[in-house]
Amino acid sequence: MAQSLLETLEQKARPAVLFDKLEGAKVQCHACAHRCTILPGQQGICRIRFNRSGILYAPHGYVAGLHCDPIEKKPFFHAYPGALAMSFGMLGCNFHCLFCQNWISSQALRDPRAGTDVEEVTAADIVNTAVKAGCKIVTSTYNEPLMTSEWAVEIFKLAKAQGLVTSYVSNGHATPEVVEYLQPWLDLFKVDLKAFTEDHYKMLGGVLERTLDTIRLLHQRGFWVEIVTLVVTGFNDSVEELGDIARFIAGVSHDIPWHVTAFHPDYKMIDPEYTNTASLLNAVKIGKAEGLHFVYAGNLPGAVGNLENTYCPSCRSLLVERRGFRIRSNKLQNGGCPQCRSRIPGRWET
Repeated sequence: MAQSLLETLEQKARPAVLFDKLEGAKVQCHACAHRCTILPGQQGICRIRFNRSGILYAPHGYVAGLHCDPIEKKPFFHAYPGALAMSFGMLGCNFHCLFCQNWISSQALRDPRAGTDVEEVTAADIVNTAVKAGCKIVTSTYNEPLMTSEWAVEIFKLAKAQGLVTSYVSNGHATPEVVEYLQPWLDLFKVDLKAFTEDHYKMLGGVLERTLDTIRLLHQRGFWVEIVTLVVTGFNDSVEELGDIARFIAGVSHDIPWHVTAFHPDYKMIDPEYTNTASLLNAVKIGKAEGLHFVYAGNLPGAVGNLENTYCPSCRSLLVERRGFRIRSNKLQNGGCPQCRSRIPGRWET
């Protein structure tokens, strides 16, 4: 099954942009911070970018998932509240997280238990579907979008021509080259900051400092960035580690929203308990103590009090009231607080 799926994907692949040619028909990929050097006939760590006769090939022309979601599900809380996002995903990932909640698609070429059907589509098909569904945003998600950036840019160019907003839901294990390639076509960037020790990141298949470098670079380049940490009992939920994450984010900008979300057992991590409300409340408390203006508790709708809402950091007026992915009220006026007129960081309708 895995072999036939691989053959199908290789037939759909197209020459990539994000690579350099090396001696001996080798190539070096720049789609992510692994910077894989790939010999002819071999694949990168992601298993979906491969060297064919000295040319790097990348995924093209299919989706493994295409769904219309509220933007709050991504989650973006400071970008177009209540808007719909057409979410598309492919296969493959540069990480192998033990708790992956999209492992059926992300690990499809790495784990024989995974695998999902793919559907042939064009970039225009995706954008037309988004427009017909009344979506404002087109989002690359489900698998790791960095691996499929050439395909995303093809879609995003058409989406921009239709006046749509574009976004990534990513682990942020990027390179300056891919950030520069994406910048003309990408607006919003959600990064999963999964932990704050190199040992933990090594378990997941990445390097912490490379993800931190990406977050700094995205903020410097003017992308709208929101950060998510899945709080996993016994893995990354210590006061020290959560404090380090919050302190880092505050060092980049106190205005970056931090979402601390509840874990449920999945994939290869089925022993830890479900994250309880008290753990999320503690994480929020830590984030606020480090000076973050916007800290949200997620995946436990209705059980975390007012921690799904957006408040003005100046006068504490309620601006956006939420329950789960549903907007109950939105009092923002031209991206600002109607009471004290403070500007609220984000991407808002004006």
